[in-house]
Amino acid sequence: MQFHHHGYVSGDPRVQPAAGVGLNRPEELPEEVDVLIVGTGPAGMLAAAQLSMFPNVTTRIIERRPGRLAIGQADGIQARSVETFQAFGFAERIIAEAYRITEMAFWKPDPANPANIIRSARAVDDEMGISEFPHLIVNQARVLDYFAEFAANSPTRLKPDYGYDFEGLTVTGNGDYPVTVTLRHTAGPNEGQERIVRAKYVVGADGARSKVRQAIGCTLAGDQANHAWGVMDTLAVTDFPDIRTKCAIQGAEGSILLIPREGGHLFRMYVDLGEVDPNSHHSVRNTTIEEIIAKANAILHPYTLDVRNVAWHSVYEVGHRLTDRFDDVLPAERGTRTPRVFITGDACHTHSAKAGQGMNVSMQDGFNIAWKLGHVLEGRSPESLLATYSEERQVVAKNLIDFDKEWSTMMAKKPEEFEHPSDLEDFYVQTAEFPAGFMTQYTPSLIVGGTGHQDFASGFPVGKRFKSAPVVRVADTNPIHLGHHATADGRWRIYVFADPALPGTSSATDTLAEWFASAPESPLAATPAGADPDAWFDLKVIYQQPHTAVDIGAVPAVFKPQVGPFRLMDYEKVYATDPKADIFEAPRRRPGRCRGGGPPGPVRGKRPAAHGNSGAWARSSACC
Repeated sequence: MQFHHHGYVSGDPRVQPAAGVGLNRPEELPEEVDVLIVGTGPAGMLAAAQLSMFPNVTTRIIERRPGRLAIGQADGIQARSVETFQAFGFAERIIAEAYRITEMAFWKPDPANPANIIRSARAVDDEMGISEFPHLIVNQARVLDYFAEFAANSPTRLKPDYGYDFEGLTVTGNGDYPVTVTLRHTAGPNEGQERIVRAKYVVGADGARSKVRQAIGCTLAGDQANHAWGVMDTLAVTDFPDIRTKCAIQGAEGSILLIPREGGHLFRMYVDLGEVDPNSHHSVRNTTIEEIIAKANAILHPYTLDVRNVAWHSVYEVGHRLTDRFDDVLPAERGTRTPRVFITGDACHTHSAKAGQGMNVSMQDGFNIAWKLGHVLEGRSPESLLATYSEERQVVAKNLIDFDKEWSTMMAKKPEEFEHPSDLEDFYVQTAEFPAGFMTQYTPSLIVGGTGHQDFASGFPVGKRFKSAPVVRVADTNPIHLGHHATADGRWRIYVFADPALPGTSSATDTLAEWFASAPESPLAATPAGADPDAWFDLKVIYQQPHTAVDIGAVPAVFKPQVGPFRLMDYEKVYATDPKADIFEAPRRRPGRCRGGGPPGPVRGKRPAAHGNSGAWARSSACC
């Protein structure tokens, strides 16, 4: 965490100075906004938190509830999401209060007595070390609280506007605020009254029954699996030995997915209620909590479950649905106009809850569209950037639904229906990287380059997320993770993996640094006059030597920009290898043919979403 560069800070450094629209921010929802976000779920709150870092963008987020969410339905936090939390500065705090998944146990009928269940296998949750962050379970409401705190502490002082329901919208295409939105007060002295707000852009994050989706003519298309599950968050006394371990339980009477919750006592059970008659008019949804508990006890035999308290429960039928587009531009209009309305999360893709993907994928939807809106509205990028949101995220949602169909189908199978007894646990282990959130790979586009130079950094696939790795910061000798200094501040990241020469020896890296500093075509040349040199592009260098061999004084000045009103030198952009985990040699993240000779290392560009996806490989005579 960096501060003091604008003067001494004696208070909480997480509270940033108010700036732009955060100065004298009106408490009441204004009549005109740049971005109106509908819904304070995971996608909406992350989008609001990211946009709160753009001081000159007026963003408001509305919610029909009168206040914050008390009990959230989602609870699974994949490692990719925890990487995102790191960018917003609350990963350590949420890890401390969450339940951490390290193993999954698999239970099946006892061959000697099929009426009983026995533990048949265990699987390590992240055996391959896909991420340095863990797989967590924590209430969705707490995730929203942390994003709300970040937004409130941001320069724009963003806070949700509760008590507004979305009624409809019209894209007029006229004027500076071409989207007219009709709202209705749901609480307070104006309850029931209509309110009109005009916006430049609208983001629908209002769930599976999205009114924003309806307003732009999108429909969810897909199918029902005709299988129902009861889900309950409970406090109970039981003799089942793995009650505090994530379990897939397949018994003679059905299946259970057991998810221990944060706090040491609470747990969630997804209880198999069996096949559903498609002509039953969803009567299974009337299943009582007593029936769900009885079914759970039948599956757990010979163990018993004495439920003492139920915090929340529901019944759902498995369905998989996807919209044909994630914005308001019809297929025939593509390339002829700018999208003005976007939908995210459950508004555009729905699936079962058992893969723990809903909240995670929804948050990445929100991150994707938010930084793009911020860049367009601040004049950093052309409006054509906004078309990449639907292009990128719809493919991700389709892959998610395909995966979830397979996983939820396997969870609903009876043990005897599997070809091999270990099929379920084998699938869980072999596909671990996908549900963890690390298989997303964007194809070449306006912001993703081609793979012509991929061999220079085979461990960082173009279009995939930036996998962090240990390095040592030269100035203070601190071992850190390289990706952990990429915060959700809306800047692009450029990582220079140096050639074998030391700084100050007329090396290829020194030549490249001069290009960055002075060439008209350098990305840094786009930085507005008067702004800090790293205001738009955060440029970092990683040397191949140990930190003791790197002379910080010889490092090119472009890697040590002078920032703030006092023009203080930023020493935290210069790194060296960590001898315990050399980034130039580590399997699966090797930056290229750099160690000990050969061509110099690559330059890697990363989009503003921290731990974000590879944008392109920058090529010049100095690096390729």
